[in-house]
Amino acid sequence: MYKNFFLSGRFFAAASFLIGLLVTAYIFPIIFPVAEACVVILFILVLLDGIVLFNKKVEVKGKRELAQVLSLGDDNPVSILIENNSFLTLRMKVIDELPKEFQLRKTHHLLNLKAREQKKIEYTLRPVVRGLYNFGSLLFFVQSNLGLVRRRIEAQAATDVPVYPSIIQMKKYELKMFIKTAREYGVKKVRRIGHSYEFEHIKFYTRGDDYRSINWKATGRTSQLMVNQYEDEKSQQVYCLIDKSRVMHMPFEGMSLFDYAVNSSLVISNIVLAKQDKAGLITFAEKTKSVLKAERSKIQLKKILEALYNETEQPVEANYENLYLTVNRYVKGRSLLFLYTNFESTYALQRVLPQLQKLNNHHLLVVVFFENTEVSQFTKHNTVENLEDLYTHILAEDYTLTKIQLAQMLKQMGIHCMLTKPENLTVNSINKYLELKARGMI
Repeated sequence: MYKNFFLSGRFFAAASFLIGLLVTAYIFPIIFPVAEACVVILFILVLLDGIVLFNKKVEVKGKRELAQVLSLGDDNPVSILIENNSFLTLRMKVIDELPKEFQLRKTHHLLNLKAREQKKIEYTLRPVVRGLYNFGSLLFFVQSNLGLVRRRIEAQAATDVPVYPSIIQMKKYELKMFIKTAREYGVKKVRRIGHSYEFEHIKFYTRGDDYRSINWKATGRTSQLMVNQYEDEKSQQVYCLIDKSRVMHMPFEGMSLFDYAVNSSLVISNIVLAKQDKAGLITFAEKTKSVLKAERSKIQLKKILEALYNETEQPVEANYENLYLTVNRYVKGRSLLFLYTNFESTYALQRVLPQLQKLNNHHLLVVVFFENTEVSQFTKHNTVENLEDLYTHILAEDYTLTKIQLAQMLKQMGIHCMLTKPENLTVNSINKYLELKARGMI
């Protein structure tokens, strides 16, 4: 009882008033008996309020409801179900002991619960770091209508929840890929040039069929026009190559570029598998860290998810020579390679350009690097008021122009590239995959 007994703000307000009344009684002694009586009354009310609150029949239960796995960088819904099993109306402050990774110090919820009433509190949490998050207990500071005393009731709800790469985004884009509203979310349809050459079956000709697909032998046997029906080519290999070096440490909206690449890799791997292609993963820094050969098995996505969950950035330079040797060793056959990295200067690109050209000679390489959105917004919205602002504005514009020139340099070398904002990375990666597949480039 001692540890769970607290005095409320209303008590301290009443006590402050009585202190003022007692001080005034030194000037006007006639009101001293009144002040004494008020002190006794306050003491009795606190005693009665405590007896009511600490009655064994006053019972509050709580339960936290959240997903078994949280998604990195997304708003994950959390709900707290609270039940008042007592015989009186309670006012309470609810505190959820959140993991230290969120750094939320002043989060609480206020509500009133009538006798035998249930209520649900709903809110969202956005984790920005992968790992195991430790949720603590639920604390209820309850008080009666008198409101002089608070009783702390603790509901044991401690649990450990892992934060994985965004499963919410993975499911969302998988759904949007196959419904008509996909274009509202940035996933666009690309006009197919020609057709693939994986034969499916022969059917009767109908108006609108490609006359180049007419099967003359079948037509001669049946005396009716017959055409070959083709299907999209399947079992093509798609690898996500993720740079784990220091250039991917740069943060945007609380998440590093590496985490954006992790989320995008999970989504694109899921889309690849849904399209009946093979998905693989390679992460690298000064050495190759994880290698998952491209497969189309049912557990491939789970393997990729677990591998991405355990990856962390490294404070070292990336070794592209080692990356080329790894790809040459493990990736058999022409494949589509999404390389997630970042270049901040022309020198940084020129240093690794020979290895990128070698990779592009044997595979279809797409280099994905990031636009610095803070610098871009600075050049658009900040006004020049003095000489220092002028210099800063010119440097920001030069930095933005350098990024565009790097993209142009890669295109001149025949290498596909994507200069994208971090928040648009997933959508742009999906669109690039659909475009290249529709054009029959892989």
